[in-house]
Amino acid sequence: MSRIARTFDRLRAEGRKALIPYVTAGDPYADVTVELMLALAQAGADVIELGVPFSDPMADGPVIQKASERALARGIGMAQVLEMVRGFRSRDEHTPVVLMGYANPIERYDQRHGEGAFIAAAQDAGVDGVLVVDYPPEECETFAARLKAHGLDPIFLLAPTSTDERIREVGRVASGYVYYVSLKGVTGAGHLDTSAVAQMVPRIRACVSVPVGVGFGIRDAESARAVARVADAVVIGSRLVQLIEQEPRDRVAATGARFIAEIRAALDSLSAKEPAHELA
Repeated sequence: MSRIARTFDRLRAEGRKALIPYVTAGDPYADVTVELMLALAQAGADVIELGVPFSDPMADGPVIQKASERALARGIGMAQVLEMVRGFRSRDEHTPVVLMGYANPIERYDQRHGEGAFIAAAQDAGVDGVLVVDYPPEECETFAARLKAHGLDPIFLLAPTSTDERIREVGRVASGYVYYVSLKGVTGAGHLDTSAVAQMVPRIRACVSVPVGVGFGIRDAESARAVARVADAVVIGSRLVQLIEQEPRDRVAATGARFIAEIRAALDSLSAKEPAHELA
């Protein structure tokens, strides 16, 4: 059983929902990422999504685009990202780490180091899952099978426009969890429609056997609680990146941890026996 699966099993037994913060590796400073990840885990993060900086992040809005630009300007590439994971893993053996990014950096890594080098290096560094935004399930079965063979979970996005056929296809290939994008747009854009989320999550559950995480548009404790009433996990990215982007180096970890602790408390205030219901 993967570290991600064990985490969701534990949370389910405890009657709690998973909290998954996203941060971009190397942002806002190249040397704070490991400390920030440790602080987020200490504050209640159950899984950490670590963004791999990329020059053309087409699914991301301005906040995360700028985070990628800052990290790239500081020379952060795949090798540096994997070293950050290794540094985190040397001090935290329990919190799963999911790399989130695009195909190009992975393929460039393999071109430089040999076919399959990325997956082997990710496993060696302590990565638990990989979400490649521009790898649809029907085009990466071999990649997904190789991830699973190395104990890594292939994680996929679903959107409000996903058909039942696409959801079933994702359910056939995915492990760990699936990530439902709650908005039609890029990260950090638009207004979260919680009633639409409440209608979509059961459709996804009918087709996939892994937990369902929901992200995009979740910015505070109130929206996190609303989503957690129907989802297995809440993913928060743009708001967290926005909170830490202007902080001085020595306050980044504390600021991120304070925000995640607030969200954690909101999720834990939900009763384990509270029935799922239609959201307002």
